[in-house]
Amino acid sequence: MRTIPRLWCPALLLGAFAAASVAQIKSFTLEEMVQTADQAVHGQILASRVTRVESARDGESYYTTLTIQGRALASGQPITVDVTFRGGFQSETEGVFNSEAPAADEVKVGRRVVAFYRWSDDMGSGMAANALVAAHGGLYRVVEGPRGAAVLGRGEGYAIRANQRIEHLESAVRLLKNR
Repeated sequence: MRTIPRLWCPALLLGAFAAASVAQIKSFTLEEMVQTADQAVHGQILASRVTRVESARDGESYYTTLTIQGRALASGQPITVDVTFRGGFQSETEGVFNSEAPAADEVKVGRRVVAFYRWSDDMGSGMAANALVAAHGGLYRVVEGPRGAAVLGRGEGYAIRANQRIEHLESAVRLLKNR
């Protein structure tokens, strides 16, 4: 049995860490999220459906589409929009998990959310839709608090790091959109 010389061990570890660092998920500031997104909506999830798409190039893919009714954050105008992300199940045996998709609890019908989205001509397998920006990083739950509605922050590296009142987020998005 051959052993790896001790000098090679650090080089192998460094190579492994370098390869792992390439596969990072991009973090977004609120400014970067607003610049990347076509629009953001604050509203309630009215419906959720999973679509199965097959293509010769990508094989079988599943996409979840949420219908959200509410207001556009930048303009305050009423809006109903479909927002789509990769993954989902049509039944207990038909579908696919996606580690970057929002958690099932976050996308239940009836939930209030803020979603940042951008049109994509091809999310994969020829699926054209309003794609949720940054996968799960583009969706935030909204809860009712003692001072009104609040968006739940997700911590460092997310566009909305800390909890904040919806009015403050709307003002910040308007300001960033109008730059």
